[in-house]
Amino acid sequence: MKLLFSRVFELPKYQKFEKKMSRLEAEGRAPSCWWRFGFWLTILAGLIILIVWINLRPTGSDIPKCSVEYFYVPALNKTLNSRLNTTLNFMVRLANPNSEQGIYYDDVHLSFSSVTYVFIANYTVPRFYQGRKKKAKKWGQVVPLNNQTVLEAVLPNGLASFRINLKTQVRYKNSFWKTRRFGVDVGAEVGVNGDGVKANKKGIRLKKSDSSSSSSLRSYFPLLKSTKYFIE
Repeated sequence: MKLLFSRVFELPKYQKFEKKMSRLEAEGRAPSCWWRFGFWLTILAGLIILIVWINLRPTGSDIPKCSVEYFYVPALNKTLNSRLNTTLNFMVRLANPNSEQGIYYDDVHLSFSSVTYVFIANYTVPRFYQGRKKKAKKWGQVVPLNNQTVLEAVLPNGLASFRINLKTQVRYKNSFWKTRRFGVDVGAEVGVNGDGVKANKKGIRLKKSDSSSSSSLRSYFPLLKSTKYFIE
């Protein structure tokens, strides 16, 4: 900010311009105050725009916090021995950490794969709005799964490991306006035990992927026929 002011007030061109206008004023060939008023009005407008831009630009603490809270693959439940069941049931939670901004989500695209990135299924949560400091639970079920790929995800120790990736774009809304869209691209690995459920009882935080972009989202996953149900 100090550099900005120094460039504005110490700029040789501005000093030369002010000297010229003062000479014209003395000669009665220029208005005495309007040019100064216009100049300072322009500077004030620029500072307001700069402050608004800084305040509306999201930081790492502003982006939604996403986590996997429930994950169940019946085909891996050894008690049921139901390898013919081709469903995957899950619940992801999206939390808005902002106390002064709501969040508009575009369609939220989920991709499920093995840890070796062999495709298993896709799922899409329709766009929605989330209020300040609110949490949204999105339940879903994808069918049919490729059970052969699912079974190949089982490790020698009996546990299975999957990867879930989440992609969307969000806009932030305060009392007066909405921001432009910002990309969200996060993911995590999910371990599944012999009961077919998530081994970690706590929620698994989805974190930014290495290949994700912080400002844009260029592509979306194709849709897969699925059964959807939601709890807000």
